[in-house]
Amino acid sequence: MRVLLIKTTSLGDVIHALPALTDAARMIPGIRFDWVVEEGFAEIPSWHPAVDRVIPVAIRRWRKNLWQTFKSGEWRQFKQRVREQKYDLVIDAQGLVKSAWLTRYVKAPVAGLDRYSAREGLSSRFYDRRLSVARGQHAVERVRQLFGLALGYDLPSGVGDYGLDRSRLETIGAAPYVVFLHGTTWDTKHWPEAYWRQLAERLGRAGLNICLPWGNPVEKARAERIAEGLKNATVLPKLNLAGVARVLASAKACVAVDTGLGHLAAALDVPTLSLFGPTNPGLTGAYGKSQVHLASDFACAPCLQKKCTYKPSAEDQRRFDLKREWPLCFTRLNPERVASQLSALLRAEDVH
Repeated sequence: MRVLLIKTTSLGDVIHALPALTDAARMIPGIRFDWVVEEGFAEIPSWHPAVDRVIPVAIRRWRKNLWQTFKSGEWRQFKQRVREQKYDLVIDAQGLVKSAWLTRYVKAPVAGLDRYSAREGLSSRFYDRRLSVARGQHAVERVRQLFGLALGYDLPSGVGDYGLDRSRLETIGAAPYVVFLHGTTWDTKHWPEAYWRQLAERLGRAGLNICLPWGNPVEKARAERIAEGLKNATVLPKLNLAGVARVLASAKACVAVDTGLGHLAAALDVPTLSLFGPTNPGLTGAYGKSQVHLASDFACAPCLQKKCTYKPSAEDQRRFDLKREWPLCFTRLNPERVASQLSALLRAEDVH
């Protein structure tokens, strides 16, 4: 059986689909997948042994310049690629109109979430089979259930297995280190930079080295400020996704904000402490073994807002440095508490 999977973005969403492929490969011997994914994440599907072909798209880039997209032939090439292979089924695991639109170019039955289950209900109009998957569950479990319904098997019990072929990622022979995944998209999801610095200093006193990856100039500048003058902290060179994955695969542990790379660490079974202020780890937190979520219990958390609208009280202004400890929801996850939780996580891993 051959299936085309549509799951294009984002980094975390792409990673969340991996356990469903592992389930399918175990339950249906010989099943093979091709995967349509955004070009920036095209490396990830190739790390799963059930995936044969990765078909990159560039919807984000294409939409910015439609004329150039058609003129360059990229759109025509994409249509040719999805028509080269005969598929028994197409699964749109994204549930958006833009992903559902891509299924129009494949001559095979299409399965996806029904209008009540999909993120964008209108997407269900493109599907031959509309499947109901309850909301309010972790994203990984929702995709696993979608695959089970679409392919006709009962879900295996237990935690989903990402199933990545780690032999594709050469490990790094280096002294034990902790990775700080400090970069994220929303301003409100950033753990205060002063806290990262204090945590780095604490880990230095405990004899632990730190690696700081970065993906853009803003993140690089932040990493350099966190590491400045600390012998135990290293700002890494600019790395592609595979390079970051190799660093993560060899790490003793990670500390992460709510970011796609945190999900990559989980997929590689790296013990990770994830910090949540405005977002809810129950639905999209790092999923897997040795994943610890620290969520703020501040009055307005989780607010799910990209910009903080909290008005500090006089007591807040007295207790906290509002320039260095913002947003205030993260004051409930101060460096002392995070260091204590990280220490417990490392001890638990040493026991195993």
